[in-house]
Amino acid sequence: MSEQLSFVSPTANSPWGTYLSQVDRVVPYLGPLARWVETLKRPKRALIVDVPIEMDDGSIAHFEGYRVQHNMSRGPGKGGIRFHPDVTLEEVMALSAWMTIKTAAVNLPYGGAKGGIRVDPKKLSPQELEKVTRRYTSEIGIIIGPHTDIPAPDVNTNAQIMAWMMDTYSMNVGGTATGVVTGKPLHLGGSLGRVKATGRGVFVTGREAARRLGMDLRGARIAVQGFGNVGSVAAELFAEAGAKIVAVQDHTGTIVNSNGLDLAKLVPISRTDGVVGFKAGGDIVPNEDFWNTPCDILIPAALEGQLTAERAQKTTAKLVLEGANGPTVPQADDILAERGVLVVPDVICNAGGVTVSYFEWVQDFSSFFWDEDEINVRLDRIMMNALNHIWDTADKHKITLRTATYAVACERILMARQERGLYP
Repeated sequence: MSEQLSFVSPTANSPWGTYLSQVDRVVPYLGPLARWVETLKRPKRALIVDVPIEMDDGSIAHFEGYRVQHNMSRGPGKGGIRFHPDVTLEEVMALSAWMTIKTAAVNLPYGGAKGGIRVDPKKLSPQELEKVTRRYTSEIGIIIGPHTDIPAPDVNTNAQIMAWMMDTYSMNVGGTATGVVTGKPLHLGGSLGRVKATGRGVFVTGREAARRLGMDLRGARIAVQGFGNVGSVAAELFAEAGAKIVAVQDHTGTIVNSNGLDLAKLVPISRTDGVVGFKAGGDIVPNEDFWNTPCDILIPAALEGQLTAERAQKTTAKLVLEGANGPTVPQADDILAERGVLVVPDVICNAGGVTVSYFEWVQDFSSFFWDEDEINVRLDRIMMNALNHIWDTADKHKITLRTATYAVACERILMARQERGLYP
C-alpha cells in the first residue's frame, strides 16, 4: 500500500497539492507505465538543515534551509536556490517536482531538485548574506555535486551567491569544482546568455503559440506580473517584436498604460524604485485591477498560485505564458480551458533557464565556451522542438498543453525508472 509523505498535508491549491493534481490528470495517458506513477508523487530525498551565523552585531541567528531531490532517474538533480521569508518544505518539494517535469519535457539529461532558505535577504548585510550562503552550502554539501545535484539561482539569488556556493563547495572538496552550480559569473565558468535565458524561452514559446493561434504580435497587448529577469526580458523581446506592454506588476504595485509602457525608461527605474517609480509613464492602479486589464497575452512571472479561479474569470487574455513556476491553480486551469484561453505551461514555457544552465554545465566540463549567438540558436532549437512535440501530443489526444507536457515528460521519467529497475 502506498501512502503520501507524512510531513506535509497539501491542500488543493497549495504548491504540492497543485503538483499532485497535475500528475493525477496525466495518469490516463501513461499506459503500462502508470504502475510507476507513485514514483512521481514523493521526493527521493528531502534535507532540512539549520543555518546558524554570527550577525554583524555579534548575536547568533538561525535560519532554516532545505534541499529536496525529487527524482534523479534521468540524471543529476537540477534546480535553483531561493532566499525568501515564506520558503517552506512543501513549496520546495513542489518546485523540485516541477523541475523533474521541466527537464524531462525539454529532454535534458537531468532530474529535478530545488533548495531554499527561509530568510529575507534584504534584511541582511552583504557580509551576513555571504555567511548564510556559505553555511547553507556546507550543510547541503553532503548531497550536491557536479555529478549528483547542481543548484542554480532562483528568487533573490544571483551570480554572486552562486560564486560563494561554488567556492565553499570547492574548498570543502579540495579542488575547484566549477560544475557544482550554474548561473555563475562569466569569469568563473558561467555561460553567456544565462541571465536572459528564461525570459527568452518565454518569448520563443509565446511567439510560436501566437503564430499557431493566428495572433499577430504587432500591436498585441501584453500584461506582465513580475518584472525581474524573467518578466522584464520577456517584455523587452515582445516589445521588439511590435507588441505593447500595457500592464506591469511587481512587489511595489501595478502600473497600466493602454497605449503601451516605455520599457526603455521603465526597466532601469524598476531596478531601483520598482514599477511604481515610473509614475509619469502610466497610471498606478490597485493590484487586483491588474487581472482585468484588457490584454491579449498574460505573462504571470512572479510566484506560484497567483492565477486563481476568480482571476481566471476576469482576464481578457487569449494566451497565458507561465513565466513563473506553478502560477496557475488547477481550478483556474479548468476555467481557462473552458473559456478557450490557451495556457503554455511553466514546465515548457520557462525552461529556457535550465536549458542554458545545461549548456553552462557542459561547457564547464569541456572547458570550451560558446559565443552568445550559438547559445541562443541552440536554445531556440531545443525550445521549439520540445514545444512542437508537446503540441502534437496535445492534438493527438485532444488535451491541454499542460496535460500533454506532463504526458511527454512523465513517460520519459517513468520509462527511465522502469528500465533502471529497483535496487536492491
